Amino acid sequence: MSHPVYKRIVLKLSGEALQGRKPHGIDHSVLVSISRQIKEIRDLRVDVAIVLGAGNIFRGQENTSLRGLDMDRSVADYMGMLATVINGLALQDVLEKIGLPTRVMTAIEIQKIAEPYIRRKAIRHLEKGRVVIFVAGTGNPYFTTDTAAALKAMEINADAILKATKVDGVYSADPLKVKEAKKFDKLKYIDVLKKGLRVMDATAVSLCMDNKMPIVVFNLNRQGNIKRVVVGEKIGTVVS
Repeated sequence: MSHPVYKRIVLKLSGEALQGRKPHGIDHSVLVSISRQIKEIRDLRVDVAIVLGAGNIFRGQENTSLRGLDMDRSVADYMGMLATVINGLALQDVLEKIGLPTRVMTAIEIQKIAEPYIRRKAIRHLEKGRVVIFVAGTGNPYFTTDTAAALKAMEINADAILKATKVDGVYSADPLKVKEAKKFDKLKYIDVLKKGLRVMDATAVSLCMDNKMPIVVFNLNRQGNIKRVVVGEKIGTVVS
């Protein structure tokens, strides 16, 4: 059995990752695939926390600026936070059906369906072998779920942030559009910021840089990749 190089991770999943090939919403087969991969690393006794986006349902900034909605940015961002709760509950349901005890913790109190986020309680859940899903971002408008992932990683003393994407790492340009795009195996935080590379938003990258939190960017669509990252295989791009 392979030994993990990370004992506690924060897995950052975008909302788009959950929609699979659907134009919007949640693809149940994707949830099953992600859940099975999470079980693989839980079987290695790795503590798993997850931060979810909501681009598959409602993305605050994009919905106001790109779709011409006359909506205050704060209102749109709160709507996006609530959409992450929907994704979190859907993922929790599938995880528990395959035998993984799971807790959803929310930055906005919704006591009927999720626990309010309390740092010590989150760490206790992880110590007891539960998967913890953090929803509602930071609980504040104008901050992305990338920033929420960085904050939670620091708070729970994670070893790394695993950023799941549709491509196999960080490129100099969008590899789906630019054939000559160069893939980076390793990057420094400052290079990500200087070059404006789309790893995580600048606030999240700066937080990780200040606290020496490594970010591993990898392709979620290849089955077993989460485990490959956790056991130290050289896949994706490492930002450190």
